[in-house]
Amino acid sequence: MSVLADRLVHAEVEVPSGARGGVTALRLDTKIVSGAEWDRVIADFDEVCQEQLHVFASTRWPGVTQEPMLFLLNGEVVGGSLMMVQPLPLRLGNIAVAKWGPMLKDSRRPDAASIHAGMIEALVADYADARGQMLSVLPAASIDPENHDYQRLIARGFKRGSELGFPNRYIVNLRLDDAAQRRSFDQKWRYHLTKSEKAGLTFEHAGPERFGEFEELYTAMTDRKQFVDHSAYDTVSSLMALDDPLQPELFFVRHEGVVVGGGLIFKAGDRAVYLYGATNDQALPLRAGYFLHWNIIRWLRDNTSATWYDLGGTDGFQGLHQFKKGMVGNAGVIRPVPPVANYASHRRAYLVGTAAFAARDAGYKIKRVIDGWRNPKTKSNQTPTKDRAGQ
Repeated sequence: MSVLADRLVHAEVEVPSGARGGVTALRLDTKIVSGAEWDRVIADFDEVCQEQLHVFASTRWPGVTQEPMLFLLNGEVVGGSLMMVQPLPLRLGNIAVAKWGPMLKDSRRPDAASIHAGMIEALVADYADARGQMLSVLPAASIDPENHDYQRLIARGFKRGSELGFPNRYIVNLRLDDAAQRRSFDQKWRYHLTKSEKAGLTFEHAGPERFGEFEELYTAMTDRKQFVDHSAYDTVSSLMALDDPLQPELFFVRHEGVVVGGGLIFKAGDRAVYLYGATNDQALPLRAGYFLHWNIIRWLRDNTSATWYDLGGTDGFQGLHQFKKGMVGNAGVIRPVPPVANYASHRRAYLVGTAAFAARDAGYKIKRVIDGWRNPKTKSNQTPTKDRAGQ
C-alpha cells in the first residue's frame, strides 16, 4: 500500500457521561505508515494482538485496504489502530473497520482512558466526518467486569451492531506461583492435570524450524475429525516468519518419544493468546491437553511480561467450555467480546453500512447450516482449534 500523508487531527471533546463519568479526549496527531513499519512499531504495545498486525490482516482479508494509523501525543506514539477500509457492492461506499482496536501502547498510564477517547475522536473526524464512511469498532473483551472502551463508544453516539454467536473469552491469570495457580483451577481440572503428570508425558518449547511438525499434526487432526476449518490458519506461516516478540511460540507434548499434541501461542503484549492446538488419537486418554496448557502457563509466566493468557472462545462446544472454565478457575476471568459499535456522520452511510453487515451476518448463518448438513457429527466430534483470530 502507498503511505499517505501525515494528518493532524485536533479533537478535544467532552465525552458524554458513561458508567465511569465523563472523559476528556486528548488532542492526538495521526499518521498512516507502511505495513512493515506498523508491525515494527506496535510490537511493544501492551494491547498488541495478531488481528492488528498488517502481515495477518493482509493475508486474512486481502480484499480490503489496510491503513495502519498511529496516534501521537506531543510527538510520542501512544496508540494505534489498523484500519481496514471495506468497499461495499455496487460502489455504494466504504466501511472503515477497527477490529480489536484502537490499541494503547501503555494501558497502565494514568491518562489511558483519555488517550482512548482521543483515538476514537480522531477516527470519527477522519473516516466518518471527512470521508463520509460508516466507522465500525470492535473492542476486545475486557478484564474488568465492565467494558469501558465499549461504554465510551456508546456514550459518544456509536450504535450497537453485530454480535458474536458465542462471545465469551476465557482468560487465565499468569501472575501466580505454581502452588497458587494449581489451587486456582477447578477441582476436576486439577484432578485431570495430576493424572496427566503421571502418564509419562514430556513438554517441549520448540523453535520455528519445527513448525512443519505442527502442520502435519494439525492437518492429520482436521482430516480425522472431518470438520470445516473457517479459521485464519492460513495466516500462521506469515506470523511464523516475523521477528520476536511477534513471532508465535511453538510447544509440543510427547509420550514415549512420539509427539501427541502441540500448541501455537501469540505472546506479545500484556495478553498472550492461544492461537491453535493439534492432537493425535493418543492425546485424549493421556489428558495431554491439561499437561500442555499447564506448562504453557508456567512458560509464559517465566519468559514473558504478559499478565493474562487468553484461551479464546468455544463456538458453543460444551466440552470446551468445561475445559477452559476449569483452567480459568477462580483467579482468571470469563468476559464477553462486546457487540460491534457503529458510527456514521451521514444517515445514508449508516443505513448502507448496517444493511451490508446484516447481509454478511445472514451469510455466516447460512454457511454454518450448510456445514452442519455436510457433517452432522461435527457438533459432537469437532475439537475447535481457533481462537478469536478465527471469528
